Amino acid sequence: MAIAVLNPPDDQVLHIVPLRKAIALLRRNVVEIVEVEDGSTFGPYVVPRVLRLTRAISLVNQLDGRRPVFSKAGVLRRDRYTCAYCGRSATTVDHVVPRARGGQSSWLNLVAACRPCNQAKADLSLRDCDMRLQFLPYEPDWI
Repeated sequence: MAIAVLNPPDDQVLHIVPLRKAIALLRRNVVEIVEVEDGSTFGPYVVPRVLRLTRAISLVNQLDGRRPVFSKAGVLRRDRYTCAYCGRSATTVDHVVPRARGGQSSWLNLVAACRPCNQAKADLSLRDCDMRLQFLPYEPDWI
């Protein structure tokens, strides 16, 4: 069972939490019950459907100036699991400038790649292996 947690004063949905987390929030007195599940209890507590925080938290500019942390899984998500060389489904990542040639592991030097393209490119530059990128790597933002 999932319970919505609202952020006052505009009652924007902030989180969806499981019942145990909802009860923990109630015990800490950080939420109030807005709507309950009819006739359902969890120990001494009624089962809530919707909770509201007792104090609003500001969501504006919480991520200002910060970038997502680099990871290989993040590169695959950024590229939508699409091989940057052939467009097929990607399961690995490839260094555009190979590490053996001084390339770094970064948002701007890694792309998603299928295994055949990754093996074909190996430690070669794009010019040496005659491969082209279908899209350029970029540093993602939170959106």
